[in-house]
Amino acid sequence: MTASPPARDHAFPPLADARTRVLILGSLPGRASLAAQEYYANPGNGFWRLMGAVVGVDLPALAYGARLEALLARGIGLWDVIAHAQRAGSLDSAIRDPAARDLAAMADALPALETIAFNGRTAERIGLRRLGEDAARWRVLTLLSSSGACAVPGAVKQADWMRLRARLAPPLSSSA
Repeated sequence: MTASPPARDHAFPPLADARTRVLILGSLPGRASLAAQEYYANPGNGFWRLMGAVVGVDLPALAYGARLEALLARGIGLWDVIAHAQRAGSLDSAIRDPAARDLAAMADALPALETIAFNGRTAERIGLRRLGEDAARWRVLTLLSSSGACAVPGAVKQADWMRLRARLAPPLSSSA
């Protein structure tokens, strides 16, 4: 008897608005994220810690909705390059039969977009293939993967992700 293929994992809707200057593209949410219906829900993934350092806010201490608002307020959007795929587990190496997103259409819908940042090499490979020549319209950065499976010291990852800081909208002033 042949084992049935894994079910298709479906990515989340984009987190972005007219203020989005930086769009961070991952590959496909992992099991913990899919179960929680939250971007980067796996506690072993350093995304929220890394982005907290970038924006100067303790994002891991905030509720999920407040984390998303903090990103949007600084001009940061989130999405994934894969709409859906088969995958056993959470590793990018296990992704099979991926359906890529229309990244150029998404980017075109964001009037303030200046930078597309790929969270890891899988997102970069699929994303650049999907964008094709359109990629030249934006500043493109490839970041070290925030995944715990990326065996790079945290300080090295953080220094890499800090490259985003120069691309962000200034923080909102609390005094007017």
